[in-house]
Amino acid sequence: MSTDRRIVLFDLFGVVARHQRPGALEQMATLCGAPVDAFTDAYWASRPPYDAAQQTAAAYWTTVLRKLSRPVATDTIEQLRLADIDSWSRVDDRVVAYVQSLRDRAEVALLSNIPSDHADAFLAAQPWLQHLDHVAFSGKIKAAKPDPAAFHHCVTALRAAPADFLFVDDREENVRAAQALGMNAHLFTALHPLTAAIDAWLPPRAA
Repeated sequence: MSTDRRIVLFDLFGVVARHQRPGALEQMATLCGAPVDAFTDAYWASRPPYDAAQQTAAAYWTTVLRKLSRPVATDTIEQLRLADIDSWSRVDDRVVAYVQSLRDRAEVALLSNIPSDHADAFLAAQPWLQHLDHVAFSGKIKAAKPDPAAFHHCVTALRAAPADFLFVDDREENVRAAQALGMNAHLFTALHPLTAAIDAWLPPRAA
């Protein structure tokens, strides 16, 4: 059941923010003296519990280093943690401007899979996020997409109905999960198709 509200719920990475900086995984592999391919496998395989706040940063990096049979040193963990945060720090200024411009036509919120310490750094670097109607980071809400709990969090926090939302994400599994919950959804590929989809979904502008 819809309450006739219009809430555009954005993913972060791959939509508003850019994907991981090219060369970042190679840099982190060098920091711990591991082959790039092995490091990449350990980095991603160990990620879901970290994203969903089931592991601290220290526990995540300890897991990665042990999978690689590398020494678990506090200094190395901190170097890796900071390099990792920096690698996910870029935004697409055009999309940021568009997101902000929507706020006179709709409620605007964000739902991102991002560890808690990354979220803190991102909020500090991007103060415009504090002006959105709601911001949900997986490391803070303890649920990561495509887990339905992540979407339920936004529905509950905004006191809305699933049909009130247009969810925007660049990953098909997340789009399908939102649709299964009853949300409208758009698979992001570029800014122009996104603006067209949102214009079609929102009520016409007042004359």
